[in-house]
Amino acid sequence: MDGERRASQALSSGLPEGGAGGESPGDGGPVPGSSGSSALLQAEVLDLDEDEDDLEVFSKDASLMDMNSFSPMMPTSPLSMINQVKFEDEPDLKDLFITVDEPESHVTTVETFITYRIITKTSRGEFDSSEFEVRRRYQDFLWLKGKLEDAHPTLIIPPLPEKFIVKGMVERFNDDFIETRRKALQKFLNRIADHPTLTFNEDFKVFLTAQTWELSSHKKQGPGLLSRMGQTVRAVAWSMRGVKSRPEEFMEMNNFIEMFSQKINLIDKISQRIYKEEREYFDEMKEYGPVHILWSATEEDLVDTLKSVASCVDKCCKATEKRMSGLSEALLPVVHEYVLYSEILMGVMKRRDQIQAELDSKVEALTSKKADTDLLTEEIGKLEDKVECANNALKADWERWKQNMQNDIKSAFTDMAEENIHYYEQVRTGLARHSLALYSENEVMAR
Repeated sequence: MDGERRASQALSSGLPEGGAGGESPGDGGPVPGSSGSSALLQAEVLDLDEDEDDLEVFSKDASLMDMNSFSPMMPTSPLSMINQVKFEDEPDLKDLFITVDEPESHVTTVETFITYRIITKTSRGEFDSSEFEVRRRYQDFLWLKGKLEDAHPTLIIPPLPEKFIVKGMVERFNDDFIETRRKALQKFLNRIADHPTLTFNEDFKVFLTAQTWELSSHKKQGPGLLSRMGQTVRAVAWSMRGVKSRPEEFMEMNNFIEMFSQKINLIDKISQRIYKEEREYFDEMKEYGPVHILWSATEEDLVDTLKSVASCVDKCCKATEKRMSGLSEALLPVVHEYVLYSEILMGVMKRRDQIQAELDSKVEALTSKKADTDLLTEEIGKLEDKVECANNALKADWERWKQNMQNDIKSAFTDMAEENIHYYEQVRTGLARHSLALYSENEVMAR
């Protein structure tokens, strides 16, 4: 569990936070489970009326907890320690840059799939070169995500875009769909690169640097099928058994996740509906201008007036198209990403509970003396360390994730509000000019 311990250490030492917000929250906030934890977990709850007409966002300042109380281990990697010192001196320093571009279609006798070029530039000493270029398909991204979850079960791994059709997309290899996926894949990799623990994961390094055949060979080195099945069976067994007493701070965390999931899914649904209605309005308005141009050809007395209306409609169309572009690029992807995050958070909580359930089972066996007490005592000691490490990692990543979530959603809604203000100013200006032109024309005709 070195990764989880490194997460706690990295956060307590001031490593930069990842995410679109790009801001690093301050230290010294309350530790979950303290007297201020309940208020902290209720911060930034997104609330909607039942009729889905009004959206209210309740926000409260939330800062990172003081991770020094967890007494985590120092990073075992010398490079990690070097980067830690760098980040303390220069919080904004970034030494890993990843770009995903040039999607390419591949057709074989068995399947058709898309690969993406991944360019990595870095100044880290653990890399053999300063720049790498590889091609990866979606299945490779899935493999990386699975490896990260296995290595860091209670860290919050960024979401991948859905495997199949995204809402609003008609065809799997549609250009818009491919571009939407490309952007999501790039965000996925950069969120990992910005994470204080995940960025040093060995499988992540292999993903960025290995050629296709090398990656295939590396994948085969993982646990065998029977081993993976055994792990899955045990995980399901602990999950079915459940935990007897989940700590209060994780109860509050779970309640927050359930509430957040409900609200963000509702916001996603409403946002998609708004975009659909905007699209229908735009398509109809595009036909409205040409109609006035055709009409002006048969009305000599209204030629200028009708052309003025057509010009006004055209300006409104352009303003509406720009607003739709902002909605589809700035708001919808952010909201949907956090819908996926809500599912990931539920999985993280489930894995944390599985670890605790295993410990509870051993303690119960020791109490009833159903097995070798010396062996159980040793296993319990190891499991207690494992649970503590998992809990500390989750608490650290939870505060980091929540701060990023608040920044991302606040930024998305603020950008959309500014875009709407600009849109209505353009429409108002266009209508005012049109009204003035009509008024002047009427004055001339009256004289």
